[in-house]
Amino acid sequence: MIYLELFLSFLMIGFTSFGGMSMIPLINDQMLSHGWMTTQEVADIVAIAEMTPGPLGLNCATFAGARTAGTLGAISASLGVVTPSLTLTMLAAVFLEKFKENRLLEEAMYGVRPVCIGLIFAVIIQQSMSNYAGTLFGFISWQAVLIGAVSLLVLMKGKWSVPQTILLAAGLGLALGGL
Repeated sequence: MIYLELFLSFLMIGFTSFGGMSMIPLINDQMLSHGWMTTQEVADIVAIAEMTPGPLGLNCATFAGARTAGTLGAISASLGVVTPSLTLTMLAAVFLEKFKENRLLEEAMYGVRPVCIGLIFAVIIQQSMSNYAGTLFGFISWQAVLIGAVSLLVLMKGKWSVPQTILLAAGLGLALGGL
């Protein structure tokens, strides 16, 4: 029964929140109202979920489900929180497939392409400015550029894994930037 309750609780969270930080009050409310966790335990779960790779809501669901009912609880809560997104994505795919020959949809999708490319470039520029701009008069940080170049090189040419590259980048950051 606990598995169904976890699934339904996180299904509701998935349908009524917009992901990320907006899920935290709902998760807190569900955990407290069912008596599954204390406020401090929820805060600990959120802190762990923020530190681990992946979406915050899914990480919270997985950790909360595991804390509440073990591995099956983690699976139940995770399935509950991803079901709304999965359902909407599948409906969108069906809609797009059904109307793919529609001239208006083709024109709309044609217009969306440059917007997506522009958004990607905007993110690249914004992230580059925040990651590579030094603190002194806005100059480029040669250390950050070097770390980025070495990371790209070991990923592309050295075929390193992402965790290995992250560890290398962290080590370079400590060595070049200090503690």
